[in-house]
Amino acid sequence: MFEDQTLVCEDCGKEFVFSAGEQEFYSQKGLVNTPKRCPECRKARRRKSRRKMYDAVCCECGAQTQVPFKPIDGKEIYCRECFSKKQETAEQE
Repeated sequence: MFEDQTLVCEDCGKEFVFSAGEQEFYSQKGLVNTPKRCPECRKARRRKSRRKMYDAVCCECGAQTQVPFKPIDGKEIYCRECFSKKQETAEQE
């Protein structure tokens, strides 16, 4: 039913194969559009779209941590562990 297709990447212009197996997978998942980017450009795009992380210091334990937003002076920032403890405490109240 499916046959390999040769497509052209819209980012780099290289040809790539959209295999019959990939087409079957797309069909099973209900995806109707063919890929526009080659596998390498898709991977690069995913890496690029990841959130920027900012260094911060936990106001509870003083540990170095990273957060997905730019820290603001005076705003409390918690490491993952302290944030989880704080949430558990809030749920119990």
